[in-house]
Amino acid sequence: MTDLILDVFRLSSRMLAAGDRLVAGLGLTSARWQILGAIVQAGRPQPVAWLARDLGANRQNVQRIVNDLEKEGLVTFEANPHHRRAQLAVLTAKGRETFDAAMRLQAPWANSLSDGLAVEDLETAHRIVAGLRKKLEAGAGHEEQA
Repeated sequence: MTDLILDVFRLSSRMLAAGDRLVAGLGLTSARWQILGAIVQAGRPQPVAWLARDLGANRQNVQRIVNDLEKEGLVTFEANPHHRRAQLAVLTAKGRETFDAAMRLQAPWANSLSDGLAVEDLETAHRIVAGLRKKLEAGAGHEEQA
């Protein structure tokens, strides 16, 4: 398990660096792209705290990036009818165009990355990673060692 964890850390670092290179021409980083994707995937406007929760990220970091995206005209804030102070993050038309452009770059990149890998192996890896993520989200692994 330790070897898998270390490889996942290394993979994560390399994926973020590759993502940064892939979308740099669009004025994005992997982190910005990820947040735009979370807004799209939510399907409706969400407060930053909910986006952070869905990403498994720190709310303050997500807020900082959303604020930067807003300054660049990719995101706007709308009033939240359920909470006066927690505004809703909404993609602008420019934000949607930028996200769509990033996804057009991502598809051939992901296809080339998966060349030579069996679909069954990718499905197994996905199940394992998703299962570990769910266990961590549920608080597994926080038990005190005697």
